[in-house]
Amino acid sequence: MPTFLSKVSLACAIGCMLFASTTFAITEKAQAKPLRIAVAANFAPALKILLDDMPNKEQFNLQIISAATGTLYLQIKHGAPFDLFLSADATRPELLEQAHLTLENSRKTYALGQIALWSATQPVSHLNALTHYAGKLAIANPETAPYGTAAQQALTYLSLWPKIKSNLITGININQTFQQVRSQAVPLGIVANSQLVMNKLSGVIIPTHYYQPITQQLVIIKSSRQVALAKKISDYILQTNSQAKLQSLGYLAVTSSNPLDEAKR
Repeated sequence: MPTFLSKVSLACAIGCMLFASTTFAITEKAQAKPLRIAVAANFAPALKILLDDMPNKEQFNLQIISAATGTLYLQIKHGAPFDLFLSADATRPELLEQAHLTLENSRKTYALGQIALWSATQPVSHLNALTHYAGKLAIANPETAPYGTAAQQALTYLSLWPKIKSNLITGININQTFQQVRSQAVPLGIVANSQLVMNKLSGVIIPTHYYQPITQQLVIIKSSRQVALAKKISDYILQTNSQAKLQSLGYLAVTSSNPLDEAKR
């Protein structure tokens, strides 16, 4: 007949087994949830290319949500369940960091954007095309889109802003601006160089000293329940091979130390 102690031991063993099973189930359930990546509209196509090249990509459940940087920032501020945020600027990630909504030390510069003058209706070989231009010009909204801010700064540098600002067609983000020019709805526009490179189109790159750097930063959202995976994706984007790929896609690479690069040495 089982003694009192043996009954207690049996009960403890069963309890431990149930606890272990419950813990395992919770872990499995958490892993089954997709890692939600909020990404600025300009970078979404490049991110998809990078993730397609990621080793063992089939092991990860990733969901990309693309929109204007300002829109994503406001959604995160109001509690949207994102895990990783890839902004088109440094301002929004810094504001989220100041609001204590990001994981400590997770803010990193992952790319530097470039802008270019382009037309789908006529060859453009020099910025002089803007000097006597009197038609409509498409740029992203300088108030909300980092690439639009850069376009305004470049036009100001060229002393063309007072003349051109009344003829602007502003897109919500740089993707909309690109589509406005590509569809020939607007004859000329300032777009992201990466859009031209990825679509095998030719324009005139605007020198980077004409505008403040388009510093694109990422942050891990503090409320994420998949921090380890978010860090893995962040490190992958920052590693040397990924940065070289971004250069080939029309961005300027970021020079920084990265755990994945250190591990290869």
